[in-house]
Amino acid sequence: MFTPDNLQEYQQHFRHFVEKERMAEKQFHLDEIRRLHGQQREKRGRAILHLNAKLLGHFLDYYVYRLGRPHMPEHQIKTGDIVLVSAGNPLHFNIEGTVSAIGNRFIEVMLPQRIFKAQEYRLDLYVNDITYKRMLEAIDSLLSSLFPVDILLGKRSPHVKEIEITSPRLNDSQNKALTRAVESELFLLHGPPGTGKTWTLAEIIRANLGKKILVTADSNVAVDNLVEYFTDQQIVRIGHPARIDQKLLRFSLDVRIRSHPRYKKVEKLTKQIDQLRREQEERYIKPSPSKRRGLSNEQIIEMAERGKAARGLTARTMVKMSHWIKLQDKINALYKKRERLVESIAGEILDEAVIIFATNAGAGNEFLQGRTFDIVFVDEAAQATEPSVLIPLVRARRAVMVGDHHQLPPTVLSRDAQDLSVTLFERLTGLYPEATDMLTTQYRMNDIICRFPSCKFYDCRLQSHESVRDIVFSDLTGGKTSALVGGNVPIVFYDTAGRWRERKKADSPSRYNPGEADFVTRLARELLCPGLRPEHIGIITPYKDHEQYIKRRTGEIEVKSVDGFQGREKQVIILSLVRSNEEAQIGFLKDLRRLNVAITRAKRKLIIVGDAQTLTAEPFFAELIDYIKDNGLFLKAGEFSNLSK
Repeated sequence: MFTPDNLQEYQQHFRHFVEKERMAEKQFHLDEIRRLHGQQREKRGRAILHLNAKLLGHFLDYYVYRLGRPHMPEHQIKTGDIVLVSAGNPLHFNIEGTVSAIGNRFIEVMLPQRIFKAQEYRLDLYVNDITYKRMLEAIDSLLSSLFPVDILLGKRSPHVKEIEITSPRLNDSQNKALTRAVESELFLLHGPPGTGKTWTLAEIIRANLGKKILVTADSNVAVDNLVEYFTDQQIVRIGHPARIDQKLLRFSLDVRIRSHPRYKKVEKLTKQIDQLRREQEERYIKPSPSKRRGLSNEQIIEMAERGKAARGLTARTMVKMSHWIKLQDKINALYKKRERLVESIAGEILDEAVIIFATNAGAGNEFLQGRTFDIVFVDEAAQATEPSVLIPLVRARRAVMVGDHHQLPPTVLSRDAQDLSVTLFERLTGLYPEATDMLTTQYRMNDIICRFPSCKFYDCRLQSHESVRDIVFSDLTGGKTSALVGGNVPIVFYDTAGRWRERKKADSPSRYNPGEADFVTRLARELLCPGLRPEHIGIITPYKDHEQYIKRRTGEIEVKSVDGFQGREKQVIILSLVRSNEEAQIGFLKDLRRLNVAITRAKRKLIIVGDAQTLTAEPFFAELIDYIKDNGLFLKAGEFSNLSK
């Protein structure tokens, strides 16, 4: 683990890795766009071709377009993603936009300008460079950081202060965290699956009301989850409107600005700008490089006033370009006036806010520049890279971070930047155990599902609350079960015993297993027979190609990668592990944190499907299968042959 000697070494270390990751993410998309035909990228779910476009109207300062076609392909594009809109070649010309809504036959995108005319359009998943710029700004600003840099560098322990405070809404371990978090210089709350870490964090935030508070998380979903606890307060949510939950938009800074009485002046300035722009376009000539022929703005205005021609340009052209330049000066002045007015309105709104919410990257928003906070609360701290957490951290004197470093780490694309997968939360919990508490009561899983990850990842400290200890899926079906999926036994392993081998597409690093996918689909259908609803069931797989293969067969039942289920739960989970080969190679299934997430999503029943012989080459799987043999059911997929198709 990285232990810097001084601030300069720390800054150099993280600047280097941020730049590496920045380039890797950009190159990933650009290389794929260059290397693959549009159809190939569409097949991978990162592009959609042959779209028509329709302007739906305006939302705030954005143009909202609906891009669609009769038969939309499966894709990875989600609400809030950054996309490139092009006429077919995004490397030649594109507009960057943000996805605001997705339907079966369309994707809606917010764009900063009107779309260009084309017969058909193409959408490409892309990356937002602003986040990386804000990380680098935070690293550079550490010299003036409000949060003590010596704590960050491991040079001194934080002051941990315990006070007398309890909440009737919290259990004993949650209340213990509350007493130590409210006034400590740094507090790290370790929240294993199902322990109510967000609920506990909300109570700690409430205990700090009256101070200047900033609340952040790595994802917009996590931020919005916290916002919902404070809708009774004067709060502001910073972020792109397309990425904020629709029911929470009233708290958005953008929406609050536009509902402010002084915003009418902003609208008036905008109309004046639009009128001058139309006049520019309709009556005058823009002095582009090819038109101005090396002449400066001052030279064009001087020639126009003297009625002179020059460098093959007529006097009339000079006059038209001169008027265009003068109008542009007026437009620029109006833009600055509008910008100052918007900043003033935003400042007034933020001054009145009891709590400000943003993603880690959103904490670098221009409206927060120069603002300081008494305390920052960072949720999902174990899923965020250290430089991204620095963005909010440098703005506050104290910090409370919440996370679980035994679950999924942040995704790091660059092989040369893997140091970024060790988070600030993980590093500080190692440095300062005295500033760390773990929540120990879980409210999600049947105890048999809980006990294995509890001992494997949490020193057997994670205990099941009595309200969930004995829950089974027949509680939801009026007592009905299915023997073919192990009845009410909470944890079942189906051994495919090499019956179905994994496959790999020529143009993909992922894996899929058609035979196992069909078997999993049949299991899911069988679970519906006793009366479980589709929304009760989730199918998880570590491999994207396998996920796509199953999705085409399961209808309403939700199928996602392990990453897609982080922080979520279902009554019943089927985990399809895919790998089956003679060499007993299991690839990134060796990532135990990923597996911890996968096996802790189920509340009442967990069914794992995989090739035991391949998997048990990894000791973790050998231990898991032994546990299931002792506490659940270990079945052979071949014995499932009587299940109706």
